[in-house]
Amino acid sequence: MRRDQYEVGGGTVIAYGHYGRPFLVFPSEQGRAWDFEANGMIESVRPLLADGRAKLYCVDSFDAESWSNQSVPLEERARRHGVYESWILNDVVPSIHADCGGPVEIATLGCSLGAFHAVLFALRRADLFPLAIGMSGNYDPSGWHGWGDRGEAAYFANPADFVPNLHGDHLDWLRERLSVLLVVGQGQWEDTTGSLPSTRHFAHLLHDKGLRCELDVWGHDVPHDWPSWRAQLAHHLPRFC
Repeated sequence: MRRDQYEVGGGTVIAYGHYGRPFLVFPSEQGRAWDFEANGMIESVRPLLADGRAKLYCVDSFDAESWSNQSVPLEERARRHGVYESWILNDVVPSIHADCGGPVEIATLGCSLGAFHAVLFALRRADLFPLAIGMSGNYDPSGWHGWGDRGEAAYFANPADFVPNLHGDHLDWLRERLSVLLVVGQGQWEDTTGSLPSTRHFAHLLHDKGLRCELDVWGHDVPHDWPSWRAQLAHHLPRFC
């Protein structure tokens, strides 16, 4: 299986596979580009990569400076997330397009905080990312030990805030353009991380707006952990490539 690691715009990208549908992969909280490989996620879908059905582009996070930095108010965390968004859109996406031989649609996926990123980027830029797969995500940053006054940055970086207010032509376009898959277990840590209630609530918000969303809730023996995400990725990814 082909593996290419390179630096782009000050961050690391690792591409797995030689051909196939491109997926932009976000790591779990404060993770690095090699986390998916180190935790067996790449191995779990090796046949898809070897057969040229999918290509995974794994990136670094910026969480330590943004969402995971509880020393700054939520609004500032959201502004700092904007730096990460700029890196993804202005550096990573063009590098994926160049590697694929031109502009192509890119799907997003991630687990834990990476699921939040996958869904947020797709909602904000469905022109680039028409499919998002989120596993064990929490989609409301206001509950992440947030403090301080919340302004425009926090609003537009919080799907739980802005999705209920989607309307008009943009909502109609998202209904045609975007598909979201939300996966979560009911085992250990899925409740204490807020992933289970948040995933269920966010699926309801998407459905209420008529957006294409599939909710897949796994059993009480499925915890918030890498073995669960390996099984979920191996189960769902073949459907999309």
